[in-house]
Order: sequence, then C-alpha cells, then structure tokens
Amino acid sequence: MVKVKEKIKLEDLPGVGAATAEKLRDAGFDNVLSIAVASPGELVEASGLGEASARKIINYVRQKMDMGFESGIDVLKKREQIQRISTGSKNFDAILGGGFETGSISECYGEFGSAKSQIAHQLAVNVQLPKEQGGAEGKVVFIDSESTFRPERIIEMAKAVGLDPEKVLANIKVARAFNSDHQMLLTEKAEDLIKDGDVKLIVVDSLMSHFRSDFSGRGQLADRQQKLNKHMHTLMKLANSYNICVYVTNQVMAKPDTFFGDPTVPIGGNIVAHNSATRVYLRPGKKGTRVAKLVDSPHLADGAAIFMVKGEGVRDI
Repeated sequence: MVKVKEKIKLEDLPGVGAATAEKLRDAGFDNVLSIAVASPGELVEASGLGEASARKIINYVRQKMDMGFESGIDVLKKREQIQRISTGSKNFDAILGGGFETGSISECYGEFGSAKSQIAHQLAVNVQLPKEQGGAEGKVVFIDSESTFRPERIIEMAKAVGLDPEKVLANIKVARAFNSDHQMLLTEKAEDLIKDGDVKLIVVDSLMSHFRSDFSGRGQLADRQQKLNKHMHTLMKLANSYNICVYVTNQVMAKPDTFFGDPTVPIGGNIVAHNSATRVYLRPGKKGTRVAKLVDSPHLADGAAIFMVKGEGVRDI
C-alpha cells in the first residue's frame, strides 16, 4: 500500500510554481501519487519542464512516499477490497471466481455474435446492483468504438433484475470513439468522471477496432503496438488506482499456420495479453448457447462454462 508520509501540494514540489501546477492539474496530475508513478517524459509533455527538472520532481515525491516493498499479508488485505461483478450466469461466474473482478483488466475475445457486447451491457447493469446480488453499487464509463451501445438493451436487462431503467441509464456515461487517438483521449478523460462519482466499471467495446484500421500493414505494426501499450497502461492505471473493473472486448483472426485445433486468436499480440489479467475466449455453442473458456488468469484454473443470451440478458441455460 502506497502511503504519503506528509501532505504535499503540487506547489510545494521543487521548481513547480502556480502556473506549472495548473498545467499539471489540467493534464490529470492533480495529486502526488499520479506524479510518483509518472515517467519523466509524461511530466515534460504535460508541464513544459525540462527532463532534469521532471526527474527531480518525481524523485522528490517518491522519497516522500512509502513506495517500497510490502508483505504478502498486506497484499492479501488489499485483495480483500476486490469486488466481483456478476455476469448474470452462475456457470460463467463460477469459472471467474464469482464474476469479473475490480482492480484489473478483463478481456473477452471472440468472433462476431459470440456475446462480447451483450456481456458488456449486462455488466453495465449488474455493476449497479447491491453487492449481495453480485454488483458493486457503482456507475459506468462506456467507451463505444463500434457503435454497439444500445440503451434499449439496457432497459430490458435493468427491468429483469428489478432496477429502475432510467436510473440505470443515467449512471452510464457513454462516449463514441471515432479513431484510436480519440479512444485514448476518452480513456484519459474518464479519470475526471471517476473522481466525480462512484465509477466501478469501464467498458471499452471494442479495444482493437480503431487500432486495426488506423494502422495497416507490417510497416506500421511497431507504431501501433507502442501506441496500444500506452493505452493499455492507462487502463491498467485506472483499474489499480481506483479499484475499478475494466472490461474490454477484442476482435479475432484466424492464424494461417494452425493445422490442428482452433485457429482463432485475439488480435493485439502480447501487448494486450500481458496487460489483461483475465482473458476469456467466447464462441457460439450448440442450440443458441455460448461457450466461455477461461484461457488466462493469475489465480484461477482454466475452465469453461455454457450460457445463453436471453431476452432478460445473460443467463444460464
């Protein structure tokens, strides 16, 4: 757990006056923790300071904070603050240890019609439920990159769980992203909404759509991955700093050199894989069912669950 040894204002930092402090706040660096975990380059870009001055500020803040090692007991206590948001299906929740957890990024990938967006809508409703009903009593930030958000679907799902549809919709802040730069900007701006209210879920549907179209061909792959890495780190920072569940959907492609088994793989490569704590592969099943396969988790065993998307939402068969 990071602790501040003494209360520090931005104006108290070495070389930071009122004008520089205002620039830092406008860029989202409104507390010393955000500066402590920043890179010198980020501070230079935000404030116009030189790199040496930025390093001096970061080192000063880190010395004033308890950012060293912590025991496994401390980590366990921190993990006890994690909340789990129900998918609406008990089978699906079971392979996730109770639902999608806060404090990390969870990714669902699959082909068209595999229920990625349906789950996004269901989580946007269920997160507003009381904790004893599989919710987190929180609000939602929904970044829509493929024009998939449907308020009509939210109304159906909200009525099915006994919530007031108008209140549920009012607690969901939706923004349509038109390209990868806009998507990254919206993610950064989401922090303002988080500070103003009890946001417990960020949805990005879909994560790779714009990155895939904005960067085409192998010649742009390195630039795409570098930009994507920054985007994923912003999402991870929000998840960790505010104990929020970040749910992202991802597209897939068929791997041409796979001769046996399922050739379907998520796009985004290792950048997305390493930053997503929980990864779930979704695919259509028999007789209108969907299959969710947990393919990666730091603490859960691999497993699979069968569920359905019904009129009232994501449910067991």
